[in-house]
Amino acid sequence: MYKVLVCGLANKKDQGGIESMVLNYYKRLDKNKIHFDFICNSDKYEMAYADQFKKMGSRIYYTVKRGSHPIKYYGQLNRLFSKISGAYDCIWFNTSDLANIIYLKLAKKYHIKRIIVHSHNSRLIVQGLKGSVYLNLHKIHKKKIKKYATDYWACSREASNWMFPANIKSQIIKNAIDLKKTSFNSKKRDKIKNKYSLKDTFVIGNVGRLNFQKNQEFLIRIASELKKKKINFRIVIVGQGEEKENLENQIKKMHLSNNVLLVGQQNDMQAWYSAFDLFLFPSRFEGLSVSLLEAQANGVPIFASDRVSPKEIKINNNIGFMSLAKNSKSWADEIVKKYLTGKRENASDIRNNFRIRGYDVDVEATKLENKFID
Repeated sequence: MYKVLVCGLANKKDQGGIESMVLNYYKRLDKNKIHFDFICNSDKYEMAYADQFKKMGSRIYYTVKRGSHPIKYYGQLNRLFSKISGAYDCIWFNTSDLANIIYLKLAKKYHIKRIIVHSHNSRLIVQGLKGSVYLNLHKIHKKKIKKYATDYWACSREASNWMFPANIKSQIIKNAIDLKKTSFNSKKRDKIKNKYSLKDTFVIGNVGRLNFQKNQEFLIRIASELKKKKINFRIVIVGQGEEKENLENQIKKMHLSNNVLLVGQQNDMQAWYSAFDLFLFPSRFEGLSVSLLEAQANGVPIFASDRVSPKEIKINNNIGFMSLAKNSKSWADEIVKKYLTGKRENASDIRNNFRIRGYDVDVEATKLENKFID
């Protein structure tokens, strides 16, 4: 059996696309051939989807968070690697940047033969002074990456360019998804619409962590412009994160409490995508968004920024893109002009589109299994 030590997954409070991607794949891998265990850095919460991974036989090793206890964090990781590294054929490091490469150094130190670095973003998420420090570390470590890694994976070409030097040949690993989990469901749509008093409302949805990258504050400015057009609409934002309080204050300040709804993190995303009449995604940057893939699997019309790797992310025909250089009024005008009468993509066309583009996890899982074992 090929044993993989998976690193870089967040706790359940901060879970996102990386965590769901790994779960989607592992559910479909042959457990007689390949086995995943995990390291998670978390002071309070279990790793994302911990219960599901445990049911599949995985073990999860926990350490303290680096930011909270840096010396203790390094000590715990070092002791852990010294004890368990001999049991693994491979380490799979999933990350959005190279600011912290301690996993790679310890994997090298304790002789794990195969070290995979998997890039999941195209720019640094952290901002401010901390972001400047992280960016400098990322640039330094990017030059050294060949000293540690043996394999270089990325979710998109932009994510590869951000993470790896130009002379490195990387493999694109598709963020393939389970089409059934987010396919359109009319009963679930009606349930959400009734519960949140959205029955006769044009529902504009957004899914993502509440942070700088996802740019939800721009959604609120769009809402202000749409309100001027006397449209019966509601923008529903699904997710949680560090910008929640700022967004709440912005909504209150702009008198948009009846137009913008923050619902936090949700479990049944099929229901929420089905409730949306338009998916709006003004992200500042992306590796390759799992939310955009899930929305397309649902068939809902989509309007996104042009900073989301448009050529790679476009699977259905009912997705459009616009520059963030355009102001919120221009975005609102485009929504009214093109998307208020948009139609969902046909289910059979969606299945064909995803399989042709390589984003159906039922098909792609075998390919990933072979990449590990071969």
